[in-house]
Amino acid sequence: MELRNTKISYFGSLDWFTVILYLILVTIGVFSIYAASYDMDNANIFDFNEFSGKQITWIGCALILALIILLIDSRMFETYAYPIYLFILFVMIVTIFIAPDIKGSRSWLVMGPLRFQPAEFGKFATAIALAKLLSEYNFKLNDSLKNYLKALAIILVPVVLILAQKETGSALAYFALFFVLYREGMSGLILLAAFCAILFFVLAIKYADDIFMGIPLGEALVFIILMILMVCMLALYCKKNDLARNVFLWFAGTSILAFGLHLLSVDIPGRVFFLSVIGIALVYCFIQSLKFHNNKIIITIFGTITGIIFLFMINYAFTSILQPHQQQRIKVTLGLVEDKLALGYNVNQSKIAIGSGGFAGKGYLNGTQTKLKYVPEQHTDFIYCTIGEEEGFVGSLTVLALFLILILRVIHISERQPTTFGRVYGYCVASFFIFHICVNVGMVIGLCPVIGIPLPFFSYGGSSLWSFTILLFILLRIDASRKSHHVY
Repeated sequence: MELRNTKISYFGSLDWFTVILYLILVTIGVFSIYAASYDMDNANIFDFNEFSGKQITWIGCALILALIILLIDSRMFETYAYPIYLFILFVMIVTIFIAPDIKGSRSWLVMGPLRFQPAEFGKFATAIALAKLLSEYNFKLNDSLKNYLKALAIILVPVVLILAQKETGSALAYFALFFVLYREGMSGLILLAAFCAILFFVLAIKYADDIFMGIPLGEALVFIILMILMVCMLALYCKKNDLARNVFLWFAGTSILAFGLHLLSVDIPGRVFFLSVIGIALVYCFIQSLKFHNNKIIITIFGTITGIIFLFMINYAFTSILQPHQQQRIKVTLGLVEDKLALGYNVNQSKIAIGSGGFAGKGYLNGTQTKLKYVPEQHTDFIYCTIGEEEGFVGSLTVLALFLILILRVIHISERQPTTFGRVYGYCVASFFIFHICVNVGMVIGLCPVIGIPLPFFSYGGSSLWSFTILLFILLRIDASRKSHHVY
């Protein structure tokens, strides 16, 4: 068997539907930036002293980058994946020491009139490095703990470097790559653990001041959820219905007794009660695991203990690791603090702007909230509120529909790749898009804390635009050459 040597026209094989979709999005993005920064005295969209004119320049450079990528042999991305990754890591390390302090972070390198953020370019470098690792010969994620650690290292090293730059939002974007690991065989238990970690964090912070059985209500709720999860894991994951029933009866009986005593005003130390009840159940499950030689029971025990440890770490992480302004943003998002004139001002004004747009919007360039500069950063992170005010629900939904089509197209392209490298890289691209779009829109409408995540192709700035352009067009280049991998 041999590869057919017929010359393939890569441009003819290019997914032009995605290219056109990309051009539509960046074009709408320019008009949105122009609307967000519109000034009657400077009404020219091509004025290169204004944000819209500068964005057009960034788009021109992005198109040149896209063309260069399409002219490169697609095998180069796989061959030099690790060197590119290491080079970007080196640039990130340098950034920590030489970048100027801008709004409390050192994440921007300044070279004359040019300013760029290495963390944005780290996304495509991390994506190709992860794709390279997972596509190595005979590499299977679930074969050993060592393989998991390799994949985690590729994802987490740039996260640590970005956190050292005090740029939390950009660091969080890399965690989207865990969805890629799930696609490649990672246990769903890890995603369940991640969901539980978020849930526990929210409950522990939101209900920290309410007291139940002498402990914060949030802490008590987490203990109760751990009990429920433990019973469900024993029944559904371990397939031990008798064991699950016994543990459930133990939890239910002791909880009813404790609640009854609480109603009778009998003082029960909540932390001691929950730890004792769960601890006895864990010891019982451990004894049963030795009897049945069931490793899944051990995993359940380990997961429950990890959940308890995580619960006690939440307060330390919130008060000692997060910056004061980050703590305040989370409190504002959770409704713990009314801060409409300070950290909550952006979100409050953004929601007012979007709400004032109604169903059909006020019309292009007719938005009052955005034109009168009531919404800070409206041409960058809060660009979506301009669309909501001027184009209304219809325009907002149209933009989201375009993004949804793009993401589905990227997933479709990923699934048709004949190589593991191409498939994994494609899912990395989709994961970054999903994270940025969901978090940015969530920030604007008040569902997520404000963490400085740009909206792809819309938010003003060259780094984000170039980063997503590189991500997308590397995938298109790999896809255009997929026929050369077929054996005839």
